[in-house]
Amino acid sequence: MVRWQDGPGVLHGVEIGAAVPVEIAASYRARTRGLLGRDGIEGVLLLTPASGVHTFRMRFAIDVAYLSRDLTVLAVRTMPPGRLGRPRLRARHVLEAEAGAMERWGLRPGRRLTVETAGPAR
Repeated sequence: MVRWQDGPGVLHGVEIGAAVPVEIAASYRARTRGLLGRDGIEGVLLLTPASGVHTFRMRFAIDVAYLSRDLTVLAVRTMPPGRLGRPRLRARHVLEAEAGAMERWGLRPGRRLTVETAGPAR
């Protein structure tokens, strides 16, 4: 079992030809804050563990990718501010990015991702 920790990382497995910066939110506090209070994000935010998200009090629309335990994309949705997303039963992680980013990156169901972190956890 992987022990995730808050911090930076790099997302691999997207089609843009380059790695995408990822911010890992593994603690309760980091997951609760998420993207609240921000005007945007460079790269993606990985919420772990998580199976659903909301966009209440968000300032911008986001793309949401629900990931399985092994980081396989289960579904991708775009959510405007003020919405509650349905939790996915098989999802163990959620990626959040600015709306339109995941389509540009070729993120779609079935794609397997990897996350490289600076620390000892995966």
